[in-house]
Amino acid sequence: MNIEGLAAIVTGGASGLGAATARALAARGARVTLFDLHEEEGAKLAGDIGGLFQRVDVTDEDSVNAGLDAAEAAHGIARIAVNCAGVAPAIKAVGREFVPHPIDSFRKAVEINLTGTFLIASRFAARLQQAEAIGEERGVIVNTASVAAFDGQIGQAAYAASKGGVVGLTLPLAREFAQSLIRVVTIAPGIFWTPMLAGLPQAAQDSLGKQVPHPSRLGKPEEYAMLVESIIANPMLNGETIRLDGAIRMAPK
Repeated sequence: MNIEGLAAIVTGGASGLGAATARALAARGARVTLFDLHEEEGAKLAGDIGGLFQRVDVTDEDSVNAGLDAAEAAHGIARIAVNCAGVAPAIKAVGREFVPHPIDSFRKAVEINLTGTFLIASRFAARLQQAEAIGEERGVIVNTASVAAFDGQIGQAAYAASKGGVVGLTLPLAREFAQSLIRVVTIAPGIFWTPMLAGLPQAAQDSLGKQVPHPSRLGKPEEYAMLVESIIANPMLNGETIRLDGAIRMAPK
């Protein structure tokens, strides 16, 4: 699909991978709506790229539907959805003094990372299925998993399980939505620079980057956005999870 002139929705769009994706799509001529809970950052970025910001909780169906309504009213039917909203808790299943993982924290990771992804994808597709096709396509959904879905580390039980669920969604949704000419592709990033890593000391960030075989550094959000653009442009990319990780395979801890 040619990005220019299309309406796009990016969740988690106020920062990190989502913000880089929003900038890249806008630079290619897309009309972008950002969904996020961080209003100040989201509104500023939307203003910078000539887009729209909507405060949306991806775990709440009413909030998602209201955001989709506002996006469609402003930009027309969205053809591109990129799911970047997520959290990454680091908690052992059984911690010190035999205290188990707080179940609310586990549920929150699943609700945001997995349920939120499904809510956006399904509600987005329900609207798009009623729109006219553009050539051989109607649109594209890009989800975000993680290499933790395949080689999760100690302390990543909730995160890895939720991202593994996103990987598991990919093929069934792609098969179902194929009849509506909507593609579904998932990206599984490795160690990328995001606001979650920004709080670490530089030495710690450098140490993480050196674990990547090549290039031996943290991934850049712009490199994630480059892959999103490639997925949108290539009609044969469908039903697949693509690792974007510099060939890293995570150690147990």
